Amino acid sequence: MSEQVKLIAMRLKDIREIAGESIESISKDLNISPKLYESYESGQVDIPVSFLLNAAHRFGIELSSLLTGDEPKLKVYSIVRRDKRLSVDRRKEYGYESLAYNFINKELEPFLVTVEYKGEDEEVSLNSHPGQEFNFVLEGTLKVFINGHELILNEGDSLYFDSSYDHGMVALNGQKARFLAVIL
Repeated sequence: MSEQVKLIAMRLKDIREIAGESIESISKDLNISPKLYESYESGQVDIPVSFLLNAAHRFGIELSSLLTGDEPKLKVYSIVRRDKRLSVDRRKEYGYESLAYNFINKELEPFLVTVEYKGEDEEVSLNSHPGQEFNFVLEGTLKVFINGHELILNEGDSLYFDSSYDHGMVALNGQKARFLAVIL
């Protein structure tokens, strides 16, 4: 696994231990098995962004604290220049870039997400997390799966949904797709 994943896993474990929490209590709160939680803390498996968001919320910290080890400090406004985005490589199916990582006490998490084209027969990887999500397609075409439904989104289309339902997406038409994702 990458060095970045190992560092995030180490921070996750440190935060849990500092809070004096057991793996069992945290995994129960985050609605995953203790074995899966332990695998995230080991740094040996990919850690989904949705899990990191939930864990950060559970521990009362900013997502960027888990990702970078630094606490965000900006509270009036935050500018993230295109060449200064924080890459969040937590799900192999998608490339995430945090668009507000340095703003403290965010009520939502905005990401620029890239989905590479892998073929028309690509299997979709589903995930779910508490809250709601808004997606706006900037480039390409996405096939989105939500709770057994298949939707096609083209450039300029948007989608708002309850993210506690299983969802995932794949790029279509031989090209990558990029979209703005806002997670509440």
